[in-house]
Amino acid sequence: MPKKIKLMVLDDSLLFREVMVQGFHNDALIEIVGFASDPFEATEKIPALEPDVLTCDIEMPRMDGIKFVRRLMSQYPLPVIVVSSLAIGVFEALDAGALDFIRKPENLNEGHAKFFADLRGKIIAASQAKFAFRRRENIGIHIEPEGVRGAVNSRNIIAIGASTGGTDAINSVLTKFSSHMPGIVIAQHMPAEFTKLYAQRLDEMSNLSVKEAEDGDEVLPGRVLIAPGDFHMCLEKRAAGYAVRCENTPKVNGHRPSVDVLFRSVAETAGNDAIGVILTGMGADGAEGLKKIREFGGYTIGQDERSSVVYGMPMAAYMLGAVMVQLPLYRVPDEILRKLNTGS
Repeated sequence: MPKKIKLMVLDDSLLFREVMVQGFHNDALIEIVGFASDPFEATEKIPALEPDVLTCDIEMPRMDGIKFVRRLMSQYPLPVIVVSSLAIGVFEALDAGALDFIRKPENLNEGHAKFFADLRGKIIAASQAKFAFRRRENIGIHIEPEGVRGAVNSRNIIAIGASTGGTDAINSVLTKFSSHMPGIVIAQHMPAEFTKLYAQRLDEMSNLSVKEAEDGDEVLPGRVLIAPGDFHMCLEKRAAGYAVRCENTPKVNGHRPSVDVLFRSVAETAGNDAIGVILTGMGADGAEGLKKIREFGGYTIGQDERSSVVYGMPMAAYMLGAVMVQLPLYRVPDEILRKLNTGS
């Protein structure tokens, strides 16, 4: 029998702590080893309990979750999943070192099958994460963002897919680019409440124009479209170029948005003008779609094992023969630019 994942819950709500006990009662893979009602209590208990994963609220007495995570990473780094009823502060917690996040149910007295299914997957992924790379050891140094030399080819499309650890990885790629880039489309596994905030954050941090995609949005040079949470995003050819279609159709590989859905549409629409990039994440979503991009003449890049927080999606794509070049994260932006500038 496999060793259970030791989970610790940090939340000031007694009701939520009871809900967590009910949700993981007799779970085959996860065991709750302890609770804390505030960060100071958690700090005292963590060394003795030695949890594999910690769930943490943001709004708590005595110290908020963002400050706690930042302090924890410097003293006792371990995978943290933010569980909060508020979207505000989530990305600050990720910047502080949290690995992932999930929205807390609005009504704690009702059934929460979906919440626990999603949280369970995140806990399993977090337990497998290589946490050293949360310290950005692999980002590399770029003095100035770079772009395409010469005119941007409006036929080129860059498609990126990611999951666990992907918010940080995508940010590290986009911030290396100037505004002189072909259109970029991204599928990141993320709940509906957060994709708009994530797009706004990337828009502020990068030289590109980033937005949560809406049905019919044009894909333009210098623009990044993020697949909206709970919607698949597909690339379509229009008379004047490319646009996206956003659909609330059934989940694919357990996800909506699905990286496979996006990549397949990019392969069929852009063909050899496409560059597909698969980054860190648990599972195999995106592997088949990346293979299609390669089969249709596009260029494909996979993040390597050493720099991936979770080497699941890139590994699945690599094992399938979908990856043409596998690189550490800090080299991915340069490889995209090399391909665009040389065509080889």
